[in-house]
Amino acid sequence: MPSIDHSSTTKLDLYLISEADIPYEQDVLRHPYTLAPWVRYIEHKLESPIHERVFVFERACRDLGRSYKLWKMYLDLRVKCLDEINPAKYEDEFVKVNECFERALMMLSKMPRLWIGYLQFLMKQCRVTETRRAFDRALRALPITQHDRIWPLYLGFAKSVKGPTAVCVYKRYLQYKPQDIEDYIDLLMSLDYHAEAAQQYIAVLNTPKFVSKNGKSQFQIWTELTDLLVRYARDIRDYLKRRGAKLLNAVDTEKIIRSGIDKFSDQRGKLWVNLAMYKIAIGDFEGARDAFEEGVTTVMTVRDFTLIFDSYAEFEESIISSLMEEAAQRGGQSDDEKDAELDIRMMKFEQLMDRRPFLVNDVLLRQNPHNVVEWEKRVGLWGNNAEQIVKTYTDAIATINPKKAVVGQLYKLWTNFAKFYERAGDLRHARIIFERGAKVPFKSAIELADLYVEWAEMELRNENFDRAVDILAKATNGPQRSNIDFFDENLTPQQRLHKSMKLWSFYVDLVESVGTLDETRRIYDRIFELKIATPLTIVNCANLLEENKFFEESFKVYERGVELFSYPVAFELWNLYLTKAMHRNLNVERLRDLFEQALDKCPPEFAKSLYLLYGELEETRGLARNAMQVYDRATRAVSDKDRPEMYKFFIKKTAANYGLPATRTIYERALELLPDRDCRELCIDFAGMEQKLGEIDRARAVWVHGSQFADPRIHPRYWEKWHEFEVLSGSEETFKEMLRIKRSVQAQYNTDVNFIASQTVAKSKPGEAASQPAAVIEKSAAPSLESSEVIPGTENEENDILAGGFGDGEIELDMDY
Repeated sequence: MPSIDHSSTTKLDLYLISEADIPYEQDVLRHPYTLAPWVRYIEHKLESPIHERVFVFERACRDLGRSYKLWKMYLDLRVKCLDEINPAKYEDEFVKVNECFERALMMLSKMPRLWIGYLQFLMKQCRVTETRRAFDRALRALPITQHDRIWPLYLGFAKSVKGPTAVCVYKRYLQYKPQDIEDYIDLLMSLDYHAEAAQQYIAVLNTPKFVSKNGKSQFQIWTELTDLLVRYARDIRDYLKRRGAKLLNAVDTEKIIRSGIDKFSDQRGKLWVNLAMYKIAIGDFEGARDAFEEGVTTVMTVRDFTLIFDSYAEFEESIISSLMEEAAQRGGQSDDEKDAELDIRMMKFEQLMDRRPFLVNDVLLRQNPHNVVEWEKRVGLWGNNAEQIVKTYTDAIATINPKKAVVGQLYKLWTNFAKFYERAGDLRHARIIFERGAKVPFKSAIELADLYVEWAEMELRNENFDRAVDILAKATNGPQRSNIDFFDENLTPQQRLHKSMKLWSFYVDLVESVGTLDETRRIYDRIFELKIATPLTIVNCANLLEENKFFEESFKVYERGVELFSYPVAFELWNLYLTKAMHRNLNVERLRDLFEQALDKCPPEFAKSLYLLYGELEETRGLARNAMQVYDRATRAVSDKDRPEMYKFFIKKTAANYGLPATRTIYERALELLPDRDCRELCIDFAGMEQKLGEIDRARAVWVHGSQFADPRIHPRYWEKWHEFEVLSGSEETFKEMLRIKRSVQAQYNTDVNFIASQTVAKSKPGEAASQPAAVIEKSAAPSLESSEVIPGTENEENDILAGGFGDGEIELDMDY
């Protein structure tokens, strides 16, 4: 490329002016300091060779040196000419353009666009020092509000240069934008300046108000710092040593990681592993073991423990593997020191694996030292080591707060401790433990009661019956008149213990087995006085007296029981009481009074059994009339569910005692009172009864009455029974009337909205087809018997029956009817 230099204009340059340029030359001579003539001249020379255009630009910039427009056009032209030129080969040409930029910036130093163009042009030339100085001059020349246009170029230049220059540039940039320190850290990491990166991480973490532009939390930054310190531990340590002890103390890795352990409690496992890995990286294996040991004995979660323990085991395995490889390389040559070290390492590794269940148990107990279940597991881990078992039980009892023992039952810990001594044959120490346990303020009185029961059972296992009775007597000892509530949490368990029914039940069973009847009765009387008796207590006491021939006393117990309890509990007591009283053949009047007392305020759902028992009494020892009156009362007193069955039983007894005609009034009353679903079956029985008595017309009237409750499609049995009745006892007219009623009833159900809805549900649920429609039918009104609508199929049925006759011709029809 030819050299172009128009820094000065001489007479030799006049050859560059052509005839076509003369008007423009005259114009610029007349107005040399006006921009417009120069612009027109430049536009005129757009198609001219480059050296002619440069000639015009040089003259224009000389006369108008502070014109940004001229300099910008000129510099763009010079830079464009060198776009595809190798800066190393044509270095002189690039230098000339650099000088143009320098001349322009001497006049226009506050123009950021010129600086940007100059800096971009310099970055193509691989002139590192000159470019860096140009960037510095640009930052000094431009106001700080324009620096954000320079720094992106400067940082890109620094990344391309790398090395100390990049570090220095970024340090200067952080004075302008401190929030971009993360980019600086990334640069340091890419340049392997690990110690400097660690210092910057520390500076970030020591700034409480720092907000990461990448959205990183403080823990994430802390994790990156610890990973850096662990991964490049040796490099950082050596670098800091070279820089001085003061800087070495400023980046204390162990102190940093330990502060993280205190600060981030949910990540302690990972941080303890990092601390151990740091020790391993710097060659301090014993320090690593100490870190692992401290970690597994201080963490609070099983997750953290598992992380640390697995790393610990892996570390020990790697040490053993390296020692075994060294032994294999020796080729059979003995080295006592190395062999001893290998044996020690293997022994310690085995001990470590054996300690794992205990360490896990320690973690769980650190989480909740009042966890009874975990203390029991710890006892089980010791196997047959009696000394450690006793120590564990002692530590557990000293540690656990009874009010905070929500996991497991504390009394079992005391009981198992005592049983341990019992199995060893040391009853004295077992009793001492039970005595101490009885003074513990348990969370509930139930636990204290269970403790006394276990104590008494221990004495029974060792055949110390009197001692067992004394223990229970002491436990149940209380004030003569006690108004204490057993479930009152404001009182201590010891104050409420005498009202524990479990303790009294065990006490009375024990005395009943080893004591006298009088002692047993006194205990039962005390239970009644404390008003803590249960229905089972009542029954047991009554049975005891009955077995010993104290029948009246047993009846009195039942009477006390029914006074203490209301229904439904009282029902079972009355049932037993009345059955036993009837068995003892008490006076009839007394029994009647008892039944009346039992039936007074008796709920309908429990009345049926008592009324049947009452009726049985009157039938066997009283009058039949009285029995019928009792059954009559029962039909009104029992629940709706039991009423149909009670009516059937009443009808059966009436028929047995007074004959079938006497049941007619009962049937009629039942049809008035019972719901529709029960009337259907009752009408079948009622019509059958009238048929037996020969009252055909009355029976037919009953069939007609009951037809309103029976849809032929849902309850075909009713119509089959009526059909049989008409075949046996009816005539052609009555049979036609039956069919007409059947059609009418079916038509009525076909137009009933509720019935149609129930049929739809029945189709969707075939299993309920027999039950759901019936419930709806009961609520529908009685169908009209005057309907003459013919239902498809019924007419053919009628014709077929009439054509075939009612039977074999043996039945004579009463046509007059």
